[in-house]
Amino acid sequence: MTLHRYVSVLHFCRPKLLSQLKHSFASVVSAASASSLVSASSSPVGVRLFWLNQPRLRHVRAFGTAGAASASRGIEDDTFFAGEGVSWTSIGVSDKVARALADSGIERPSLVQAACIPSILSGKDVVIAAETGSGKTHGYLVPLIDKLCCAHDAGNALNDGESKPTRKIFLVLCPNIMLCEQVVRMANSLRNNGGQPLLGVATVGGQQGWPVKEPDIIVSTPAALLNNIEPERQRRSEFLRAVKYVVFDEADMLLCGSFQNQVIRLINLLRFDEKLLSRAKGFTAEKGVDLNDDPLLQTNSLDEDVLTESYSEGEEDSEDDDAVNDLPEKVEAGSGKRKDRKEWWKARKIYERSKQYVFVAATLPVNGKKTAGAVLKRMFPGANWVTGNYLHYHNPRMEQKWIEVSIDTQVDALIDAVKQGSSSEMLDNSADVSRTMVFANTVEAAEAVVKILSTAGIECYCYHKDCSFDVREKALVDFQMKGGIFVCTDAAARGIDIPNVSHVIQADFASSAVDFLHRIGRTARAGKFGRVTSLYTESNRDLVAAVRRAGELGQPLETAFSRKRSFRNKLKKQRGFSKTRNTSFAEESVGA
Repeated sequence: MTLHRYVSVLHFCRPKLLSQLKHSFASVVSAASASSLVSASSSPVGVRLFWLNQPRLRHVRAFGTAGAASASRGIEDDTFFAGEGVSWTSIGVSDKVARALADSGIERPSLVQAACIPSILSGKDVVIAAETGSGKTHGYLVPLIDKLCCAHDAGNALNDGESKPTRKIFLVLCPNIMLCEQVVRMANSLRNNGGQPLLGVATVGGQQGWPVKEPDIIVSTPAALLNNIEPERQRRSEFLRAVKYVVFDEADMLLCGSFQNQVIRLINLLRFDEKLLSRAKGFTAEKGVDLNDDPLLQTNSLDEDVLTESYSEGEEDSEDDDAVNDLPEKVEAGSGKRKDRKEWWKARKIYERSKQYVFVAATLPVNGKKTAGAVLKRMFPGANWVTGNYLHYHNPRMEQKWIEVSIDTQVDALIDAVKQGSSSEMLDNSADVSRTMVFANTVEAAEAVVKILSTAGIECYCYHKDCSFDVREKALVDFQMKGGIFVCTDAAARGIDIPNVSHVIQADFASSAVDFLHRIGRTARAGKFGRVTSLYTESNRDLVAAVRRAGELGQPLETAFSRKRSFRNKLKKQRGFSKTRNTSFAEESVGA
């Protein structure tokens, strides 16, 4: 999948208000604004939805006005929480973990959690495709922590405390270190009666190297993990053998663009280890041949290309065929005859599994063989799919306001939207503090917004990729604790879970429907209500119209996604433009 982002910036040039800022963001003012959409499609055929005998949710889709949003108050619990009769233990969670959840303030599961946890506990590979704020992180943390805790308890009882239980690792991969730290915090919040975390958790990435102590859960970015295990062959073999559960958080991002090669390589390494275990004599889930002793890895014939083959163009089992092309022949013990490793490998299409894979995403396009969903269907055809009722839909808990602006009106509209804050009848105005997130498309635009708000006497935090990790982390913590105005780029649009964000403002309209969904998903989370104010210009008008139309018709935003060509090219065709690319748009390709 190719994501095309177009430079889209704020046009702030109101001299009567901000003449002193003219030179500081003159370059921002001159940049052009455009929009595009991402390839996507409807949910995959044969999706299996596990709702534990709960009644099917009402599909309250269409909204976009204060009246529609206010009318949604009658659906407070049936769009987030599971039914009153559904508890953590009723869906298979142990008493130990259920108590830890209750102690952390999570009394009962959400609908998505009630749907995915039994499937994960069963040991199947699972794809969780559900809207933002639906509880996906606890949806995979709870069952996998439970499985590890049960394995530890069983191992300790079996060994009677005299020997160390067989090591099992729960691996979580995230696209950036901020999401890694968030997952670590959420895992550490589940504690035993003594106040200690149920399991040891460590981050790999950022300023954190390989953990000295052996943790039960490792949370890492793909690049950091590969950098730490590939140079150390012994570490790699021990790590791959110990990993039993693997989660890909923000899977649509990890399986596309700049992450794809790293993630595919990691999947190949893990699956290759499974196959080695499966073919070993006396196979058990805990003990198999050592990677360092395996004859297939004793030569240089199994090179980098073998384990980094991309699945985006191939068939479901293509890695089996390609991975054996350079494998050496082996002499069978005691026979003196050579066994064709390639023929043996091809015969082993089915092998005994020893690892479980979970993929999690809030947007998961499936049409087109290069989209993340299509890749998953080929690579893991037997996986259970759990789909949220509002995947790719407008959230009925959200009040939305749309304001078309020009160069002359944009600044005033932004300041007015910020000052209005979270004033809405549908919001919980008794909240201790007010939290507003303001999104811009570029670092330069975000900095311009900060200067504008500061000049208007409005204090705010700033968060984007050019800020240091410490600055970003402090901004997040302060915003969560103290509230206020949080100016950011899309670096804060995915996965960042800040409770009770009451208002999201798009100072610069999102460049795609996918980015739009992730941005507005920062509010109306975990059963709360929220408000979104979107400022847009004439150049955004077509994208905004497509997004609003989907909401009005009660359709998923996939109707605003493009399947075979960019949304911009479709618009150009409708307007009578040439099909060739318009070079006046500044385009940056970020993935393929």
